[in-house]
Amino acid sequence: MSAATEIKTLIIDGKDVSARPEQTVLEVARENGIEIPTLCHLDGLTDVGACRLCLIEIKGQTKLQPACVTRVEEGMEVQSDSERLRKHRRTIIELLFAERNHICSVCVANGNCELQSLSQELGVTHVRLPYRNPELTVDASHERFTCDHNRCILCTRCVRVCAEIEGAHVWDVMGRGAGCRVITDLAQPWGESSCTRCGKCVQVCPTGALYEKGKVGIERPKHPEFLPYLNLMREAQ
Repeated sequence: MSAATEIKTLIIDGKDVSARPEQTVLEVARENGIEIPTLCHLDGLTDVGACRLCLIEIKGQTKLQPACVTRVEEGMEVQSDSERLRKHRRTIIELLFAERNHICSVCVANGNCELQSLSQELGVTHVRLPYRNPELTVDASHERFTCDHNRCILCTRCVRVCAEIEGAHVWDVMGRGAGCRVITDLAQPWGESSCTRCGKCVQVCPTGALYEKGKVGIERPKHPEFLPYLNLMREAQ
């Protein structure tokens, strides 16, 4: 079969676009200048659909689908921005703020936080849900970095970058539901784990959950754009 016959055509927000069969709706949308909000997605890492912020409407389906793990189909008609979707996204942001202890004014990532920026873009001015106020720990046992579970949104970027890019498999997820936590090795303190101290997990963290000691906010900008290149190099090896 020729490459031309493999190309799929679909419609996103009324715009005719083409895509390769293996592409996701999120990839095609961004290639065509259509922005869909995400927190767990990061170029160079496997998509898991954890944050659900990239939910889209597909004609003929009543259920909303995550754009990051939905493969394109011939003739698909997608809506990525509607009042229904905006309402869902604002609610998801509110749930994230209510679940843990996110206090922007005293957070080390204030001014350099994807959750903060996205909440502003979506118009989340207050949280209508009751705060859970869980008693969560801060792991400062590592010589360079700190893990603050109060800021974690369980996007699993740290888990995936450690496994897929670094190949160390230090980070993982423990527990279920509200008791879910990211851990190093078998729930050992970060400073006592098998961590290679590369810092990639800190670079990809969208909030202030993982940060370098002594660096706050805009003093420590993150540069996750190196991941696609590292991923290609790793696959070549």
